[in-house]
This record gives sequence, structure tokens and C-alpha cells, in this order.
Amino acid sequence: MLPKAKKDWTIEEAAHLARRAGFGASPAELAEIHAMGREAAVDRLLEPDESAEAFPLPAWAEPATARAEQQERFEQLREMRRASRDLSPEAAERKRRQFARQRRRQDQQRTIESGNWWFDRLLRTRAPLREKMVIFWHDHFATSVQKVRLPVLMLWQNERFREHAFGDFRALTHAMLRDPAMMVYLDTQTSKKGKPNENFAREVMELFTLGEGNYGEEDVREAARAFTGYALNRRTGRVDHNRRQWDPGPKTIFGRSGDFDGDGVIDLLFEQPAAAEYLPTKLWQYFVADEVAPVVVRHLSETFRRSGFRIEPVLREMFLSNLFYDPTIRRNQIKSPVQFLVQMCRELELDSLPRGYALVAQQQLGQVLFRPPNVAGWDWGKGWINTNTLLSRYNIAGFVTKGAEGPSMDGGEDEAMMMEMVRSAGAGGGMAARGMVRSARDWVGPDYEALAPRPLREDPARLVDALIARLFQEDPGRKQREAFVDFATEQKGAVFTNHEVAELCHLMMSTPHYQLA
Repeated sequence: MLPKAKKDWTIEEAAHLARRAGFGASPAELAEIHAMGREAAVDRLLEPDESAEAFPLPAWAEPATARAEQQERFEQLREMRRASRDLSPEAAERKRRQFARQRRRQDQQRTIESGNWWFDRLLRTRAPLREKMVIFWHDHFATSVQKVRLPVLMLWQNERFREHAFGDFRALTHAMLRDPAMMVYLDTQTSKKGKPNENFAREVMELFTLGEGNYGEEDVREAARAFTGYALNRRTGRVDHNRRQWDPGPKTIFGRSGDFDGDGVIDLLFEQPAAAEYLPTKLWQYFVADEVAPVVVRHLSETFRRSGFRIEPVLREMFLSNLFYDPTIRRNQIKSPVQFLVQMCRELELDSLPRGYALVAQQQLGQVLFRPPNVAGWDWGKGWINTNTLLSRYNIAGFVTKGAEGPSMDGGEDEAMMMEMVRSAGAGGGMAARGMVRSARDWVGPDYEALAPRPLREDPARLVDALIARLFQEDPGRKQREAFVDFATEQKGAVFTNHEVAELCHLMMSTPHYQLA
């Protein structure tokens, strides 16, 4: 086991835990976390008092509704084809395209709703670590709605990640073999006896369980035969193993021979030594640091193996270790775009953003929920920052802190630019885009009367210290603080207005220090 941190802990350490194991906290929330003590705070993160069903799925994603609707879609398709028999080829093709266009429009709108539903949950959840793990699993078992196309399958997968957030990784891997979204994404449903598809066989070894260098090409080829015959019924979402399409012949994988099916291969993967090391290493990189010392891998892999490949004991050991709270670890991680957006809102005590703005912001920053770029997921760390995305962070922070007075949403160039951002984010055009722009135009920003009460504004230094405690949770350095105080002093004038408080918050959020978690 990793050496444990001392029992006493500082407010800065509590803030570090809130950022890394969640999405930050308001000053009141941080004070509550600190008052608990380290172990109790970790206990609450791992045993949240919020039900996994606290945020109901959109009505159309409820399983019974979705299955009935999908059946209706198939019946409409059958009727359309029947009616097209009496039409000319040109007219039949027009009818087919119209039908397909209507389905695409509906699925596009539901994709937007799915992203809004999850982002809303991230903002308001009382189980931040569970949601942080759902993002981890979404990146680990990367699946994109752009190929899957059916947003309902992505939401069902999202709920599966939540169900298994802290649980048995082996059980989750078995579940992903039969996950409809994953089957579509990696073409598992096309893999049949005599024509095995190697996609899932390769990724389950390289990206999901073992990592590069811990399997051979013959292992992939033989495992692909075992993963044949898994059939997805698109009408019901049900997955069955069609024994007639499965290759029952003997297979040799990792030196073991047998008539393995998919579950048999997954069990075999977890017998490999690398299976106990691979995921704990990724968890450390996700929550702590890119560099993982061999001694850390050894301790965490032992915990992982002894627990039967459960996630909760590994996370508990990480968050209670002295290494996690080392000063060199704090503020050494670049915030992901979703972390940047959600943490900003939580620190400013916002429980919503203008309709559709979160999707536009994610697109500009380079991380759109439900749309990882490929099966390997997103590039983390320095991959989040370039000239364009850094400028976008500053602009988005300006809009969130200052409301519509930031970009002048008055029908001019800024509004046209916003319309183009909405379209490029895949959020629709026409009425949908105009509705999102109107929502942004009405955005007034945070409640600065509550965040920075009037008496506090009489002393620029006290105001700056209060905002540093809110946005940084630690001293950003003497020069940086002096720059904030100088700016606040210049801005004060006769009355320190909400606009000037917003300007000060925007300045703080535009510093390199704020980009780090």
C-alpha cells in the first residue's frame, strides 16, 4: 500500500482533492469538505449520497419508449418501401432521402439533448467523483455518436459507465463486449464465423486491458474468432450470441488452447500480469500525474489484483496517499475543456449556462462529450492547449463572467460569429442556432452581489484575496496577487460595480495559473 498522508490536512489539500476527484468547489463547499477531515472527505466521494438515477434520462431514452419508437421506425421504413414500388425511380429516391433526412434531423437534435443532459448533470451533481469516472470510462472505452449515430445507445452506455463507476473492472469489460454502442463503433456485430473482424479483439487488448507490447498479432487473430457471433437487434437494443455465427473451433491465445467465446477471452485477459498494472497506471495519470513511478504501479496493481479488479480500493489508496498531496503534484495538470467549463461554473456558483452554449464552448476548446476523436480517446495534458484553444478559453471565460455584455449580441458581427460557432459545433442551423444565440444574448452572468458583497469591494486587496480563495484556492504568488490588486485599485472608482468585479474575475481566469488543476 502507498504511504498514507498525515491525518491533519490543509484547506489547500482539500481544494486539491475537490479539483482532482471532482470539478472544484465553492468556498462554502470547500469549507465543508475541509471540516470533514481527509478520510471522511474521501469516503463521501466514493460513497455519494446521490442516487445514480437522480437525473432521469430524456423521455425518449427510457428503454421501453426507445424500443417502441425504434419498432415504429422500422414499420415506417417498411411502409415507405412498400409505397415506393408504385413510384418512378426518381420519385422513390426523393421519398427515401426525405425519410432519411427526417431521421437524421431527429437524431441530431437528440444528440444535442444528450450532451446538454450530461453537462447539466456535471454542473449539479452531488457525486462529482462518480461523474469524473464516467468521463474516464467514456475516454477509456471511447465511442463516438458520430459513428454510432443513435444517441439513445450512447446514453445507455453512459448509464452503464455510471453503474460500474467504482466497481469491478472485469465485469465492466464483459459488459462492453455486449454494449450496443461499442458493438456499432467497433463493428462487432459484423464479425461472423469465417469472416472475423479484429477491431474489438485488438482494442480490448491494446487500449482496454493490457496495453501495447503485452500481446501478439496471433493473439489478436485468434481472439477475433472468439468474438464472432455477437448480434445486435437494432429494434430492441438486445444483444445475443448467435451460436451459428460463432467460430467454435479451438483457438490458442496467450499460449492457452480452447474453444473460447468472447467471455472466455476476457477472462483470459485478466489472468495476464499486465491486466493488474495497466488500468491503475491510467487512473494515476488521469487523477495525479503523467509520470508514474514503478513503486506506485507495484502498490496499486497489488491492491487492484487483491480486490478482484475493483476500482474503489485503488481510488481510495490514491486519494489517501501522501504522494497525491505532494506540492509538486498540485497545479501540475492542465484542465481538460470539460473540467475548465464545469469548474468555472461551480466556482462562480452557476447551475446552468445559456441553452446550447456548453456544446459550442466544448467544440471551441476541443472536447465534445459523446464525440471522442477516435478509439484511443482524447489527447490529454498539453494536447488541450494551443494558440486557438487558449484564446477560446479566454473568450469563453469572458462570456461566462461578463454575460452578454462581453460579446455584443446585438445582431452584429459577434452574433454572426456565434451563429457560425453553433453550426460548426453540430448544434443545428436555422431556428435552433437562432434560439441558442437569443439565449446567449439574454445571459447576465453570475450573481456578483452574492459572490462579492458590496462591503468587500471597499478594500481592493480584501476583494482580490476573496476571489483568489474562490478561483485558485491557494496563493498564486506575490507578483500575480499584486497585479490583481493593482487592477482592482484602478477599476474601483467611486463604486466598484458588478461589471468591474466581472472584469477582475475574467482577468484571473485568463492567467496561465487558472488553466491548471
